[in-house]
Amino acid sequence: MMQEDFLSNYMRILITTDLYTTATNGVVTSVKNLFDELTGKGHDVRILTLSENSRSYKDGAVSYIRSMPLEVYPDVRMPLTYRHKLIKELIYWRPDIIHSQCEIFSMQFAKKISRKTGAPIVHTYHTMYEEYIGYVLPGRRFGKWVVRCLTRSRLKKVSLVIVPTAKMEKVLTEYSLSKPIRIVPTGISLEQHKKRITEEYRHVMRVKLGISDDRFVLINLGRLGTEKNVDELLRLFAKALKTNDKLMFLIVGDGPAKAQLEKLAETLRITDHVIFTGMVKPSVVHEYYKLGDVFVSASTSETQGLTYIEAAANGLPLLCRKDPCLEDIIVNGENGFEYTCDKDFSDALSYIYHNSEWREEARNRGKEIASRFDKTMFVNTVEEIYNTVLGR
Repeated sequence: MMQEDFLSNYMRILITTDLYTTATNGVVTSVKNLFDELTGKGHDVRILTLSENSRSYKDGAVSYIRSMPLEVYPDVRMPLTYRHKLIKELIYWRPDIIHSQCEIFSMQFAKKISRKTGAPIVHTYHTMYEEYIGYVLPGRRFGKWVVRCLTRSRLKKVSLVIVPTAKMEKVLTEYSLSKPIRIVPTGISLEQHKKRITEEYRHVMRVKLGISDDRFVLINLGRLGTEKNVDELLRLFAKALKTNDKLMFLIVGDGPAKAQLEKLAETLRITDHVIFTGMVKPSVVHEYYKLGDVFVSASTSETQGLTYIEAAANGLPLLCRKDPCLEDIIVNGENGFEYTCDKDFSDALSYIYHNSEWREEARNRGKEIASRFDKTMFVNTVEEIYNTVLGR
């Protein structure tokens, strides 16, 4: 009986994505979690993505199609072919369902394989394109119209759309998308962020970075793009320094805006209190969170904000610009604060700094909230969606 149940639920699942090994972001995190967890459940899962060079190749369950970089934004690549034996192999393999993760290039692979095999497409809409369209098109109103038209066109053939937050559901509803939409928060590996580091190791890491034990550390972790609004954080930090010279700002990550942000720190004359680490390995990200005392963000381009959840899982209070994606992550006054103006930020930072007892309560509350975003719960829900789409 157990074998019959397994066979009735077994699926061949193809995940298509523009990004896999060349970047660390929400899309890649989602794909890796899906692959690991679904494979662990006994499903046959394969990934079709773009290579990081002009060569097509296969590495285990992952097929890489040769590609070239597009200069519009770092890590964006376009395929050099849509016809390749690796794609034919996946057609012959005949997936039961296709889960596409990107609307641009790999979506074409998903549509082609779906057309050839009859496999339905489930799509996850990850990106607030309106925040990025300025890289390629002038004018926000025109850009929004283009994004709306392209989104509706690209998602025409999918059976169901997954979004990580109600914020994204609202965006697609405003685009008049006529497809079923399910809200499924992207999960994170809580085990990774539950790992502890000793006080001695924390001290050594801080010393290496030039942070003394008496410093209170604001930390921002993520891609340094203009849409992340880190320049606002630098200006707010510069104001805060005028009344509290014990503050330090640790900026972890890399991206196209890094040089511009470093220059701004020089202009604001705060370089002695700001540290840019550059990119760090995903395996040690939790160690960097634990160097901080409060996580800060001014981004409004997040679809969910996995770094906020990671920060909470690491016991950090959150101080972030108000955004709909934070509705289920920040409970104002309990595990952090949202701000809408400079005074809000200043008042909240002062409160967090001067109240160690509150910080301890916020640490525990944040971990409790983060526990709702475990990757196992995320994958279980996605698996249920696959079965629903397949009529099982």
